[in-house]
Amino acid sequence: MKETTEENPITSERKTSQEFLFGNEVAWETIDPKLKRQVMGYDDKIMLVKVAFEEGGVGQMHEHHHSQVTYVESGEFEMTIGEQTHLIKGGDSYYVPPHVMHGCVCKKAGVLIDVFSPLREDFIS
Repeated sequence: MKETTEENPITSERKTSQEFLFGNEVAWETIDPKLKRQVMGYDDKIMLVKVAFEEGGVGQMHEHHHSQVTYVESGEFEMTIGEQTHLIKGGDSYYVPPHVMHGCVCKKAGVLIDVFSPLREDFIS
């Protein structure tokens, strides 16, 4: 096996999380009284975020330049993407293309697992 002296591709010049993050050690950021998020890993190309909603919590309609894929870990949500609205629940997922308006209302308390590409710098600044 050839030895290498190349530097680790993850450098201080690149925004990146630790390799291992443990849910019970990562701080939650309160967005409003019924909504909080936990950034669970990222580099400059991708980000994983856990979002916990209480019943009645609202993810305001918004858009961003990131691609987004979300897995519904638990709960029930009325999700709007563009002109479409659907009731989604644990085990479902959805995709939001860049620059498409989207938002949700939590019907039963639950958790969404969001993946963004590229990194949501506004979540770590």
